[in-house]
Amino acid sequence: MTIIEPRPAATVVLVREHRDDVEVLMLLRDKKLAFNAGSWVFPGGKIDRADYLPEAKNLEYHAAVCAAVRETREEAGIELRKEHLIHTAHWTTPEHLPLRYSTWFFLCPLYEEVEVTIDDSEIRDYRWITPRRALREIESQRLQVPRPTRTTLEDLTAYDRLDALLEGVVRSGI
Repeated sequence: MTIIEPRPAATVVLVREHRDDVEVLMLLRDKKLAFNAGSWVFPGGKIDRADYLPEAKNLEYHAAVCAAVRETREEAGIELRKEHLIHTAHWTTPEHLPLRYSTWFFLCPLYEEVEVTIDDSEIRDYRWITPRRALREIESQRLQVPRPTRTTLEDLTAYDRLDALLEGVVRSGI
């Protein structure tokens, strides 16, 4: 069996406080895409060659930060600042799958309203949703998500305030 080398990627969990709870931005991937087609995901994607900084040529972490900012802009029309991203996890797709990614996960707290503008090509819809509600919809099969997304949502259910979430991330990670 040939093992496919994972491609480096980045994902951003945009989090805001809304009506006494925490919400995350989820995007619906087009059903025709090769990877996670028709799934609800956080903004993100492959790290491009241009994401590598000239002064940090081969440092994947820095490229992942740049990719996270770029992908969020491309998929959701939201401008992020690199310094607002908090690294929380790293997932690699299992060896037996034909497409594999080595994905850096970042959390980005939002304190102001942002306008979401999807690309309507790769991304077909979006929604702000609490992690608890997302998990209920996953259980009832109304929402399809990749395993890392589900795990992230499960981890976020411990928090109903943004400040508590950020304190938890600093203290122990998500």
